[in-house]
Amino acid sequence: MSVGIALLVAVLAWLVWSRRSGRAGRSAAARARQLRTPLVQLAELAGVQTARGRQAAQYEAGAEGERRTSRVLGILRLRGWTVLHDLALPTGRANVDHLVVSFWGVVVVVDSKRWDARYRVRAVHGRLLHSDRDVTDRLRGLRHETETVSRVLGVSVTPLVVMHGAPVDGGSLLFDGIRIVPAHSAVPVLRGIARRHRGHGIGLRRRARCALKPYGRN
Repeated sequence: MSVGIALLVAVLAWLVWSRRSGRAGRSAAARARQLRTPLVQLAELAGVQTARGRQAAQYEAGAEGERRTSRVLGILRLRGWTVLHDLALPTGRANVDHLVVSFWGVVVVVDSKRWDARYRVRAVHGRLLHSDRDVTDRLRGLRHETETVSRVLGVSVTPLVVMHGAPVDGGSLLFDGIRIVPAHSAVPVLRGIARRHRGHGIGLRRRARCALKPYGRN
């Protein structure tokens, strides 16, 4: 009987997690559909690359990265963490890929990246490179999101990049205050951050849910 109850609890937990994590990547996928108009699709069928088609592909890759990260973060939900996906900021059109609040109220803004696996991500002379391409400015959005969430919640917020595909030099990078880790390291890194800090507990988790709504619903 106890085994059956445990199995039932596990199934219910998985269903709840699946429902809540289903938002991951929605806004990026929606933007990709907007960009890939019938004309763009016809051009692609003819083998013609368009600017809109390339943008759509980038948004599709981003959406898939967010969905993969949501699956990685699912284990934290079972440990009492709050994990939210695709959240709108109070102003502007930016969104937060994932917001993670530990059981004790440590807040982390998680940004998903899915970059070409052929090239390594590395820091050279104060710049972030993917192969030889300077991608430093791609962290600007995460800084803005982290600062905004910190201001809205009134607490310190830690930024974290979860990288899919591209290998991370040394297995982990700390670049200008932002930690960049491969997806398989995300959960251990997050748990380490939570152990080093003590947050504001349940009240903060409730406040995060109220202050930051799913993108497109605020």
